[in-house]
Amino acid sequence: MFHITSEQEMVRLMARDFAKRELEPYAGERDEKEIFPEEVIKKMGQLGLMGMMIPPEYGGTGAGAVSYCLALQEIAYACASSAVTMSVANLSAEPLLKYGSEEQKTKYLPLLASGEILGAFAVTEPGAGSDPGSMTTKAEDRGDYYLINGSKNFITNGGYAGLINLIARTDSKKGNRGLSAFIVEEGLPGFIVGKKEKKMGLKASNTVELIFDDCRIPKENLLGREGQGFKVAMTALDSGRIGIASQSLGIARACLDEAVSYANTRKQFGRNIGSFQAIQWMVADMATEIEAASLLALSAAHRKDKGIPFTKEASMAKLFASELANRAAYKSLQVHGGYGYMTDFKIERLYRDARVTAIYEGTSEIQRVVIARDVMGV
Repeated sequence: MFHITSEQEMVRLMARDFAKRELEPYAGERDEKEIFPEEVIKKMGQLGLMGMMIPPEYGGTGAGAVSYCLALQEIAYACASSAVTMSVANLSAEPLLKYGSEEQKTKYLPLLASGEILGAFAVTEPGAGSDPGSMTTKAEDRGDYYLINGSKNFITNGGYAGLINLIARTDSKKGNRGLSAFIVEEGLPGFIVGKKEKKMGLKASNTVELIFDDCRIPKENLLGREGQGFKVAMTALDSGRIGIASQSLGIARACLDEAVSYANTRKQFGRNIGSFQAIQWMVADMATEIEAASLLALSAAHRKDKGIPFTKEASMAKLFASELANRAAYKSLQVHGGYGYMTDFKIERLYRDARVTAIYEGTSEIQRVVIARDVMGV
């Protein structure tokens, strides 16, 4: 078992203070108006929140996955939209760290770490979500460059990203082994940011379609070797699942606090509704499950920091925490009754924001597949 260090606690408190000042007061308005807080995101970069696992030699804080988990929970508690922006930004550095050449690391990692540019990760396609082997975006070797044609959808940060990790097909006959990874910089001819998605929740985050129409990517922007694209994607998703588990925990904690606050002030039948056992049991369940989810997420993050395999643990954390976030949102809204259905109350936004956590970075069903394969050795 491990304990939170004083340094990790300082990171948590720093993120909490920032979230209370810069995010919480404006989260409702940004959600309603679908405002992407570009300047605030840059401030997060300046605080080191966008490069928490990037080593200091490349401009990052090197704070590690546990600190990242703690900080992201605080950001999500205040604004789940900003949390997913932060999560994907950190995720986008992972492929470079493991597969990038020294030239690629030196060129891009300091920009990502400082928040000077925002990162994105482009895997999902209209016909390829949970099954990357059916991906159709093609990368043709044309000598000194690759010619990219196809489209990606549901890409978080895509409209503001200065760097995109793209997974595309270089061999049509090899399934997952025919995928390769590329670094795409904004402004390349043939790289088009398509429509902005209209979403149920996380409305202050940026989610777009990306289109590649005879887009030329220099040969030196191949990430790793040809055929390693699936491994690159899985490396990023393992870390990304720790991020979404942390985001889910932040949402769940906010749901619990909103329920407790409301229950302690709302009166029915001559007393606060928090004095009724039905309400107390919902609060008790939320609090207990949050504690369990927190330990799962921190365990996965701790294993990552120690260099121990954490694929199963990350999937467990993501599965449990995301489904918890949805249960907590449901129960908290139920505590609020009719008022919870109104946009005047934070729980209405939390309820909408929670839903996608069980879908992106691998659905709950995919997490169960990953976990079962590891446990059963199949």
